[in-house]
Amino acid sequence: MFYDYEYFKREILKLTGVDLNSYKENQMKRRIDGLMQRRKMAGYEQYVLGLSKDKGLYEEFMNYITINVSEFYRDSKQWKVMEEQAIPELIGRFGRRLKIWSAACSTGDEPYSLVMALSRHLSLAEIKIYATDMDRQVLAKAKEGIYPERSIASVPPDLQRRFFRRQGEDYRIANEVKACVEFREHNLLKDEYLRDCHLILCRNVLIYFTEEAKDIAYRKFYKSLTSGGLFLSGSSEQIMNFREIGFVRKNVVYYQKP
Repeated sequence: MFYDYEYFKREILKLTGVDLNSYKENQMKRRIDGLMQRRKMAGYEQYVLGLSKDKGLYEEFMNYITINVSEFYRDSKQWKVMEEQAIPELIGRFGRRLKIWSAACSTGDEPYSLVMALSRHLSLAEIKIYATDMDRQVLAKAKEGIYPERSIASVPPDLQRRFFRRQGEDYRIANEVKACVEFREHNLLKDEYLRDCHLILCRNVLIYFTEEAKDIAYRKFYKSLTSGGLFLSGSSEQIMNFREIGFVRKNVVYYQKP
């Protein structure tokens, strides 16, 4: 048997449920090959065997391929639009109990940023965010809620003072913010999507998907929204066929379901 990348993709699907066919191949293969070299793996067969037996190796692999790069208030211009336009518009249309989904939430920076942005308009008791990711390790870190100073650098100063406390060299987010977020394990490529959402964020993740996988995900997000709901993409992830899907583009990254 020839243990090539096609073999590796088949075995990874069986082992982890992750379909690497849905990711851009050259980019993903380069990342995996680099990881194998650092671990001194002789080839794909040895690596698959190691992943099946070594929990630490498996968790490292899952964390690496899910490409977790995040920070609070990432892309500050988007958050300005969120606070000044999107949130007031949604509250005006749907009331104060909004169903919000932060998809591929990584270490929790985005859903916690959402809670803080919403706190300018709502009480914390009225805020509920569903936050999902396929990586158990980052979800555990998100639930812990401890971040280095660089991660919170873009948080507005008044919100930093209100919601963060120094813990050694790091910062811990307030428990009342954590209580507003429900974290769940979720794979965008195979699991059922949430329904009747008023706002969905999925940013800086689908850029790694193939065009076919991206199209499927965007159509599922469209179905997940209630009529009048908003979808927020990453600044480098414009939905080229948004009209065909049914979206109305509000600006470069905001799309609305009519």
